Amino acid sequence: MSKAPFIAVDWGTTNRRAYRIEQGAVAATFRDDRGVKAMAGLGYGAEVAAIRGRLGDLPMLMAGMVGSTIGWREAPYARLPAGLPALASSLLAIDDRTAIVPGMSLNDGTRSDVMRGEEVQLLGAVAAGLAPADALLCQPGTHCKWVRMTGGEVTHFATAMTGEIFALLKDHSILAAQLTGDVLPCPAFVEGVRRGAQSDLATALFGIRAASVLGTLKPDDAPSRASGILIGADVAAQVEAGDAVHILADPTLGALYASAIETLGGTATLVDSHAAFVAGIVAIQELRS
Repeated sequence: MSKAPFIAVDWGTTNRRAYRIEQGAVAATFRDDRGVKAMAGLGYGAEVAAIRGRLGDLPMLMAGMVGSTIGWREAPYARLPAGLPALASSLLAIDDRTAIVPGMSLNDGTRSDVMRGEEVQLLGAVAAGLAPADALLCQPGTHCKWVRMTGGEVTHFATAMTGEIFALLKDHSILAAQLTGDVLPCPAFVEGVRRGAQSDLATALFGIRAASVLGTLKPDDAPSRASGILIGADVAAQVEAGDAVHILADPTLGALYASAIETLGGTATLVDSHAAFVAGIVAIQELRS
């Protein structure tokens, strides 16, 4: 397996992060807002050349939405079950030094789902020993991923639009004026988690409006209550009492999901998502060498 230097790019919808990897470790990195949405009218070839100008004239391995229908070129999905070898053997080559990691897809006859970019972090968490080979992993965000790992492979996953629904409520709903503050893992959040787990999400959300009108909910608690309701419904659909969940997220969002999981009877472990991505992309690069 080669330990030759290379560039890894986690190229998402709104942001991207590039890494120079040497001997399996990060030697240099930068992050900017040139996700695929910002690439309209711009040439990916020129952007790739610019990244090499900053990090070195090296082979490059990209993951995320750069390989989607709205990215540079569409990289076909790997079908489940799939692990790091399946990704390494299915790379989309742009040229002899530049390639894109495929995402993963699920279609079991009753439900379809897809992911791009998250698979590198999820498998990297196991490869780095940050999560066990048989585990339930959660990757919160705009579209929260719940992933079942078996023997170090992704065998099942589900995507929930939790973060996007909260954003829509903040910007376009009757609750918008009440959801301007910060979300905190406070008693209002925990109460929201318990309410959201009761399977009547729409009713629970309108209850925030009613409680505010009647003066039974403090204005500063409304954002935490709404977030708790949404995250509680999300967690309750995926986690059973006693489940151990490994969470790949930044500390702030990770703390909210950990609080919800523990409130509903599970246990939570936070995982460094950046370390997981690096471990995953390094393993893919080594497998293809």
